[in-house]
Amino acid sequence: MDVKKHHQKSNFFVKWFLNNRFSIALLNILLFFLIILVFNQISFVLNPFWTFFNAIFPPILVASIQYYLMDPVVDWMEKKLKVPRIITIILLFVIVVGGLIWIINTLIPIIQHQTDSLVKNWPTYWKDAQKGFEKMIRDPRLNGVRGGINQAISDAQTKIFKTGQDSFNLALSNLSSAVNVITMIFMTLLTAPFVLFFMLKDGHRLNPYVTKFAPKKLQPSFSSLLSDINGAVASYIRGQITVAFWVGVMFAIGYSVIGLNYGITLAVLAGILNMIPYFGTFIAFIPAIILGLISSPMMLIKVLIVFAIEQTLEGRVISPLVMGNKMNMNPVTTILLLIGASAVAGLWGVIFAIPVYAVIKIIVTRLFNYYRKISNLYDDESIEDSDTQGSKE
Repeated sequence: MDVKKHHQKSNFFVKWFLNNRFSIALLNILLFFLIILVFNQISFVLNPFWTFFNAIFPPILVASIQYYLMDPVVDWMEKKLKVPRIITIILLFVIVVGGLIWIINTLIPIIQHQTDSLVKNWPTYWKDAQKGFEKMIRDPRLNGVRGGINQAISDAQTKIFKTGQDSFNLALSNLSSAVNVITMIFMTLLTAPFVLFFMLKDGHRLNPYVTKFAPKKLQPSFSSLLSDINGAVASYIRGQITVAFWVGVMFAIGYSVIGLNYGITLAVLAGILNMIPYFGTFIAFIPAIILGLISSPMMLIKVLIVFAIEQTLEGRVISPLVMGNKMNMNPVTTILLLIGASAVAGLWGVIFAIPVYAVIKIIVTRLFNYYRKISNLYDDESIEDSDTQGSKE
């Protein structure tokens, strides 16, 4: 009798723990977090590796962005025109250097002149804005809320002054950090072209090389996974930079047509901030509204018209042609993702949130599809539908 009970207990343990996929999955998750806990306790061992990563990450990031912009040209020249990759890479480098020389000689002086003028005239603009605002709040219809408005203005001025003073003190205390940042920028500009050259030359061999380390049975799936990740990141980077470029061009043309002061600088700022999805263009539009309001009511209307035209062209023409629906993300998901990423990692979180999300989504989707195939919880039709949807994504 005891032997039978022992056998039943053994079968129960084997059934619910050793041969249960859910239990095994929970144990694996537990082991994963235990490993993280252990590494957190011995983080000092990993500090040299983290320092090494921080040193090589900036040039690799810069080179990777340029790689995704240039690689399609190199591939097309090699496949269609039979031009060796080395020759195409050298020609692209010459074009990029020529473009940088043009920017340094033409665009940078304009931006520098407009920025210096804006800094010089800002006190006058600020006084004019204060006078206009004070004139507006003298309206008899605002008698009931004038005290609250004045208090809000006073609080805002105090906070702005305190923030500026704190930022100045922080900059002085972190002077050595500023030197480190300048050194990092110099080393990035020095090493990124070399990294980019070899990425363009041998980047197409990376997928087969990495795939060789996977088990034989998993190599086709692993190679497809790497291709999907590479395609998603490439689509995002190329799309964002292309859209940002045309946003800057449209604002530059629009501001020049209406004669807005500092239009080129504001257009460049709009193009750069457009790299932040949904919010970037609106953030860059704030100084344009302020300058338009200071200039005249008619200039403010012109600025609003330029913004409306730019948003229409970007939303109806440029973004659909360039980006399409390649990221396959719901706008609500994107906005919530950006808000959460900004709270966790600030500006870097906003910039990298969408591509990181796309990569994680691809990996999780493939793992889930694999689980559906090996488990008996889904029918064949639902698995095929899932595979079809995953291939479209």
